[in-house]
Amino acid sequence: MDEKTLSLEEKWENITLANNFIFYKVMHTHPEACKHLLELLLHIKIENMEMANEETLIIDHDAKAIRLDVYVKDSDHVYDVEVQVVNTHDLPERARYYQSVMDVDMLKPGQTYRKLKDSYIIFICMSDIFGKELPVYTFENTCREDRDLKFGDRTYKLFFIAPICAKMIKDEKLKKFFNFFISNKTGDDYTSRLRKYVKDARRNSDWRKQYMTVEMMQNYAFEDGMEKGENKKAEESAVNLLKKGISESIITECLGLPLEKVQKLAETIKK
Repeated sequence: MDEKTLSLEEKWENITLANNFIFYKVMHTHPEACKHLLELLLHIKIENMEMANEETLIIDHDAKAIRLDVYVKDSDHVYDVEVQVVNTHDLPERARYYQSVMDVDMLKPGQTYRKLKDSYIIFICMSDIFGKELPVYTFENTCREDRDLKFGDRTYKLFFIAPICAKMIKDEKLKKFFNFFISNKTGDDYTSRLRKYVKDARRNSDWRKQYMTVEMMQNYAFEDGMEKGENKKAEESAVNLLKKGISESIITECLGLPLEKVQKLAETIKK
């Protein structure tokens, strides 16, 4: 099935957990499923965790905001899990920026740097972005002169290559998850629950409208010839989208403009 030829309605009816919109909705609605996934991916046991109330982090009105698919905290750790279907060729840089914004969000005024929690940025990818045919790529800072010497900043970046994980990974439970992720075929109780959660999500009319809005806005921006990073074109696209009634937060997320800029454009339109 060629997704490019499907209508938005058909895309919605065939949507799976591999879509970041659905992934976000399922994991936020069912935090126990998110907790279990983190435990599978990192081979850890999480006693208590909390979902961040806001998935969009803004550290400064003039800075680029980020939208996190799944942002989770426990007493000593923070986790961000991202679904990446297309290789955008900027994931290492994105991971670097996400890390910095999460650190600023984590550390409160007056706290020492030791209060920073261990942080894990996790990308679930559909293609092997590093080309080494490994199921998992784990990165942490080390000394170039002595590879056994760890920097000790307690930050970790992991890239799971779903198709390779489904074939090569040794953990059977994790392998079943990745098989479900790429094929929508269940293999145990956990993946059966995930499939049910995805079906429930497709029946949610509000989520359907949100999905349609985001998809139409992205298509409009593409057809309008907008390229991210070109502020003039981005602002022109933002004005057109504001006139169509698209929310300021969605425009900020998709066009990469600071929220304050979008709000000023909205005020100009009202005047």
